[in-house]
Amino acid sequence: MPETIDTEYYEVVGETGLAGKLLLKARERMAADFMALVAPDASTTILDVGVSDVQMRGANHLESVYPHKARMNACGLGAGAEFRKAFPEIAYTQIVPNEPLPFGDKAFDVAVANAVLEHVGSTEKQRAFVSELMRVAHKVFLTVPHRYFPVEHHTAIPVLHFSDPTFRLGCRLLKKERWLREENLILMTQSRLRALAPTGAKIGRTGLPLGPFSSNLYLFIDQENDRSL
Repeated sequence: MPETIDTEYYEVVGETGLAGKLLLKARERMAADFMALVAPDASTTILDVGVSDVQMRGANHLESVYPHKARMNACGLGAGAEFRKAFPEIAYTQIVPNEPLPFGDKAFDVAVANAVLEHVGSTEKQRAFVSELMRVAHKVFLTVPHRYFPVEHHTAIPVLHFSDPTFRLGCRLLKKERWLREENLILMTQSRLRALAPTGAKIGRTGLPLGPFSSNLYLFIDQENDRSL
Protein backbone atom coordinates (compact mmCIF):
# COMPACT_ATOMS: atom_id res chain seq x y z
CA MET A 1 0.00 0.00 0.00
CA PRO A 2 2.63 2.66 0.88
CA GLU A 3 4.69 1.82 -2.19
CA THR A 4 1.50 2.10 -4.30
CA ILE A 5 0.77 5.54 -2.84
CA ASP A 6 4.32 6.68 -3.54
CA THR A 7 4.22 5.35 -7.10
CA GLU A 8 0.88 6.99 -7.87
CA TYR A 9 1.95 10.29 -6.31
CA TYR A 10 5.14 10.55 -8.33
CA GLU A 11 3.34 9.46 -11.50
CA VAL A 12 1.03 12.46 -11.02
CA VAL A 13 3.92 14.82 -10.28
CA GLY A 14 6.43 13.44 -12.75
CA GLU A 15 10.18 13.92 -12.67
CA THR A 16 10.36 16.43 -15.50
CA GLY A 17 8.19 19.31 -16.60
CA LEU A 18 6.64 22.07 -14.53
CA ALA A 19 5.15 19.82 -11.83
CA GLY A 20 8.49 18.15 -11.18
CA LYS A 21 10.26 21.50 -10.97
CA LEU A 22 7.67 22.86 -8.55
CA LEU A 23 7.96 19.74 -6.38
CA LEU A 24 11.71 20.21 -6.15
CA LYS A 25 11.31 23.90 -5.26
CA ALA A 26 8.82 23.00 -2.54
CA ARG A 27 11.11 20.34 -1.09
CA GLU A 28 14.04 22.78 -1.13
CA ARG A 29 11.99 25.26 0.89
CA MET A 30 10.93 22.57 3.37
CA ALA A 31 14.53 21.48 3.84
CA ALA A 32 15.56 25.11 4.39
CA ASP A 33 12.84 25.53 7.05
CA PHE A 34 14.01 22.31 8.69
CA MET A 35 17.57 23.62 8.89
CA ALA A 36 16.43 27.01 10.23
CA LEU A 37 14.09 25.68 12.92
CA VAL A 38 15.92 22.54 14.03
CA ALA A 39 19.46 23.93 13.59
CA PRO A 40 21.15 20.50 13.41
CA ASP A 41 24.92 20.12 13.51
CA ALA A 42 27.37 17.31 12.79
CA SER A 43 26.46 15.53 16.05
CA THR A 44 22.65 15.63 15.63
CA THR A 45 20.97 12.25 15.25
CA ILE A 46 17.96 12.24 12.92
CA LEU A 47 15.22 9.66 12.32
CA ASP A 48 13.23 10.12 9.10
CA VAL A 49 9.92 8.25 9.41
CA GLY A 50 8.06 7.16 6.29
CA VAL A 51 10.71 7.60 3.61
CA SER A 52 9.85 6.78 0.01
CA ASP A 53 11.22 3.78 -1.87
CA VAL A 54 10.54 5.59 -5.15
CA GLN A 55 13.78 7.28 -6.16
CA MET A 56 13.53 10.37 -8.35
CA ARG A 57 14.26 14.08 -8.12
CA GLY A 58 12.36 15.50 -5.16
CA ALA A 59 11.86 12.18 -3.38
CA ASN A 60 13.68 11.85 -0.03
CA HIS A 61 15.02 15.33 -0.58
CA LEU A 62 16.39 15.77 2.94
CA GLU A 63 18.53 12.65 2.56
CA SER A 64 19.80 13.97 -0.77
CA VAL A 65 20.98 17.32 0.59
CA TYR A 66 21.79 16.72 4.26
CA PRO A 67 25.59 16.76 4.76
CA HIS A 68 25.83 14.35 7.72
CA LYS A 69 24.11 11.26 6.36
CA ALA A 70 25.92 8.90 8.72
CA ARG A 71 23.99 10.51 11.58
CA MET A 72 20.66 9.74 9.92
CA ASN A 73 18.36 6.75 10.33
CA ALA A 74 15.29 6.08 8.20
CA CYS A 75 12.27 3.83 8.38
CA GLY A 76 9.34 2.96 6.15
CA LEU A 77 6.65 0.40 5.52
CA GLY A 78 8.37 -1.20 2.54
CA ALA A 79 11.50 -3.30 2.30
CA GLY A 80 13.43 -0.20 1.31
CA ALA A 81 15.55 -1.81 -1.42
CA GLU A 82 15.75 1.31 -3.59
CA PHE A 83 16.26 3.56 -0.58
CA ARG A 84 19.16 1.42 0.70
CA LYS A 85 20.73 1.48 -2.75
CA ALA A 86 20.45 5.25 -3.02
CA PHE A 87 21.62 6.00 0.54
CA PRO A 88 23.91 3.16 1.70
CA GLU A 89 25.28 5.24 4.57
CA ILE A 90 21.83 5.68 6.16
CA ALA A 91 20.52 2.84 8.35
CA TYR A 92 17.05 1.68 7.25
CA THR A 93 14.43 -0.15 9.34
CA GLN A 94 11.15 -1.61 8.06
CA ILE A 95 8.22 -0.75 10.32
CA VAL A 96 4.62 -1.92 10.76
CA PRO A 97 1.73 0.56 10.30
CA ASN A 98 -0.05 1.73 13.46
CA GLU A 99 2.43 -0.01 15.74
CA PRO A 100 5.04 1.64 18.01
CA LEU A 101 8.30 2.54 16.33
CA PRO A 102 11.04 0.02 17.18
CA PHE A 103 13.23 2.61 18.91
CA GLY A 104 13.75 3.57 22.53
CA ASP A 105 12.46 6.69 24.24
CA LYS A 106 14.37 9.79 23.10
CA ALA A 107 16.69 7.63 21.01
CA PHE A 108 17.16 10.50 18.53
CA ASP A 109 17.67 14.23 18.67
CA VAL A 110 15.15 14.83 15.88
CA ALA A 111 12.32 12.88 14.24
CA VAL A 112 11.25 13.97 10.76
CA ALA A 113 8.22 12.94 8.70
CA ASN A 114 7.47 14.38 5.27
CA ALA A 115 4.04 13.80 3.71
CA VAL A 116 3.20 10.93 6.07
CA LEU A 117 0.68 12.25 8.60
CA GLU A 118 -2.08 12.64 6.01
CA HIS A 119 -1.85 8.91 5.19
CA VAL A 120 -1.89 7.27 8.64
CA GLY A 121 -5.68 7.18 8.99
CA SER A 122 -8.16 8.53 11.54
CA THR A 123 -7.71 11.49 13.87
CA GLU A 124 -6.84 9.08 16.67
CA LYS A 125 -4.16 7.43 14.53
CA GLN A 126 -2.78 10.80 13.48
CA ARG A 127 -2.57 11.93 17.10
CA ALA A 128 -0.88 8.65 18.05
CA PHE A 129 1.64 9.14 15.22
CA VAL A 130 2.61 12.60 16.48
CA SER A 131 2.92 11.23 20.03
CA GLU A 132 5.14 8.40 18.83
CA LEU A 133 7.47 10.85 17.09
CA MET A 134 7.63 12.83 20.34
CA ARG A 135 8.44 9.66 22.25
CA VAL A 136 11.46 8.68 20.16
CA ALA A 137 12.97 12.16 19.70
CA HIS A 138 13.54 15.42 21.54
CA LYS A 139 12.42 17.48 18.55
CA VAL A 140 9.88 16.76 15.83
CA PHE A 141 9.65 18.37 12.39
CA LEU A 142 6.93 17.15 10.05
CA THR A 143 5.39 18.52 6.88
CA VAL A 144 2.11 17.84 5.12
CA PRO A 145 0.56 18.97 1.84
CA HIS A 146 -1.72 21.95 2.39
CA ARG A 147 -5.36 21.44 1.46
CA TYR A 148 -5.70 25.01 0.21
CA PHE A 149 -2.90 24.86 -2.32
CA PRO A 150 -4.73 25.43 -5.65
CA VAL A 151 -3.93 21.93 -6.99
CA GLU A 152 -4.47 18.87 -4.80
CA HIS A 153 -1.14 17.06 -4.44
CA HIS A 154 -2.22 13.42 -4.88
CA THR A 155 -4.88 13.71 -7.56
CA ALA A 156 -3.87 16.89 -9.44
CA ILE A 157 -7.49 18.04 -9.09
CA PRO A 158 -7.63 21.87 -9.07
CA VAL A 159 -9.71 23.86 -6.56
CA LEU A 160 -12.45 21.22 -6.07
CA HIS A 161 -10.62 19.85 -3.02
CA PHE A 162 -11.34 23.06 -1.09
CA SER A 163 -14.60 21.46 0.08
CA ASP A 164 -15.50 17.84 0.80
CA PRO A 165 -18.54 17.63 -1.54
CA THR A 166 -16.70 19.01 -4.57
CA PHE A 167 -13.61 16.87 -3.86
CA ARG A 168 -15.82 13.76 -3.73
CA LEU A 169 -17.35 14.80 -7.04
CA GLY A 170 -13.97 15.39 -8.67
CA CYS A 171 -12.56 12.05 -7.48
CA ARG A 172 -15.62 10.17 -8.72
CA LEU A 173 -15.59 11.87 -12.10
CA LEU A 174 -11.88 11.10 -12.55
CA LYS A 175 -12.17 7.59 -11.03
CA LYS A 176 -9.85 8.44 -8.14
CA GLU A 177 -12.22 7.33 -5.38
CA ARG A 178 -9.43 5.60 -3.42
CA TRP A 179 -8.30 9.04 -2.25
CA LEU A 180 -11.66 9.57 -0.58
CA ARG A 181 -10.97 6.82 1.96
CA GLU A 182 -9.75 8.09 5.32
CA GLU A 183 -7.11 5.37 5.57
CA ASN A 184 -5.52 6.64 2.33
CA LEU A 185 -5.75 10.41 2.67
CA ILE A 186 -6.94 13.12 5.02
CA LEU A 187 -6.60 16.60 3.54
CA MET A 188 -4.65 18.79 5.97
CA THR A 189 -5.28 22.37 7.09
CA GLN A 190 -3.63 24.54 9.73
CA SER A 191 -6.59 24.08 12.06
CA ARG A 192 -6.49 20.30 11.72
CA LEU A 193 -2.74 20.26 12.33
CA ARG A 194 -3.19 22.49 15.37
CA ALA A 195 -5.78 20.08 16.80
CA LEU A 196 -3.23 17.24 16.60
CA ALA A 197 -0.34 19.20 18.10
CA PRO A 198 0.56 19.82 21.75
CA THR A 199 0.37 23.31 23.21
CA GLY A 200 3.53 25.21 22.39
CA ALA A 201 4.13 23.56 19.03
CA LYS A 202 4.94 25.83 16.10
CA ILE A 203 2.86 25.54 12.93
CA GLY A 204 3.62 27.42 9.74
CA ARG A 205 3.48 27.45 5.96
CA THR A 206 6.29 26.04 3.86
CA GLY A 207 6.92 24.72 0.36
CA LEU A 208 5.85 26.98 -2.49
CA PRO A 209 5.14 30.38 -0.87
CA LEU A 210 1.63 31.53 -1.80
CA GLY A 211 0.51 33.05 1.49
CA PRO A 212 -2.64 31.28 2.73
CA PHE A 213 -2.48 29.03 -0.36
CA SER A 214 1.13 27.86 0.18
CA SER A 215 1.76 24.30 -0.90
CA ASN A 216 2.73 22.76 2.45
CA LEU A 217 2.48 23.15 6.22
CA TYR A 218 5.00 22.28 8.90
CA LEU A 219 4.71 21.28 12.53
CA PHE A 220 7.73 21.84 14.78
CA ILE A 221 7.87 20.52 18.34
CA ASP A 222 10.83 21.29 20.59
CA GLN A 223 10.49 19.35 23.83
CA GLU A 224 13.90 20.47 25.05
CA ASN A 225 13.24 24.20 25.10
CA ASP A 226 9.45 24.54 25.47
CA ARG A 227 8.26 24.02 29.02
CA SER A 228 4.61 23.70 27.93
CA LEU A 229 5.34 20.40 26.16
